[in-house]
Amino acid sequence: MKTLLLLADVTQKMDPSDYVGFTFFVGCMAMMAASAFFFLSLNQFDKKWRTSVLVSGLITFIAAVHYFYMRDYWAANMESPTFFRYVDWILTVPLMCVEFYLILKVAGAKQSLMWKMILFSVIMLVTGYFGEAVYPDQAALWGGISGLAYFYIVYEIWLGSAKKLAVEAGGDILHAHKILCWFVLVGWAIYPLGYMLGTEGWYTSILGSGSVDVAYNIADAINKIGFGLVIYALAVKKQGATA
Repeated sequence: MKTLLLLADVTQKMDPSDYVGFTFFVGCMAMMAASAFFFLSLNQFDKKWRTSVLVSGLITFIAAVHYFYMRDYWAANMESPTFFRYVDWILTVPLMCVEFYLILKVAGAKQSLMWKMILFSVIMLVTGYFGEAVYPDQAALWGGISGLAYFYIVYEIWLGSAKKLAVEAGGDILHAHKILCWFVLVGWAIYPLGYMLGTEGWYTSILGSGSVDVAYNIADAINKIGFGLVIYALAVKKQGATA
């Protein structure tokens, strides 16, 4: 009851022109709706594709829970919820990497590919958090390490073994793989940009500084829900082909 009263008090005080708060609310509801959609659709798939769709639902559900806390944190403090955002990312981004492995299993993808991508995604996020929240005076150094890990993931899916497996699989899997690759290359690019805008380094004189919570929130919804919809569409096609 106390939590409900606190939430009601916070929402009553929200400024109608608070666009950051608005995107936190929209992001929370969008992620929750996507989670319900993915979870309720599980029964239409066989075991082979059910896991992929389940992971898509877990990604958006984890994000929805964190956005619930982030929107309240923003409303109460009017500052970026960096801690909650990184906790969200440290759980959901590795799961997005797992999706590449799951769709490429038909082409013989090994678990080593999955663990390698998970490792580099964790390095990318942990070092990003160090630079943004723990050692802000060394933000450029930690951001550089994070960027190297990000570009390794980009290389792996665009030119590395993941790309070769997708080409071998061909057809719908190759098409879905390409779309997911674009999400990583373009959709994820907002995150290093936000990092540079929110920290001090050699890049500050070029980009300036400022809050990009609105862009983060929109990018999160597009990337996570979009990832899931690509997987769902692939599962539907493959399920229909084997029916």
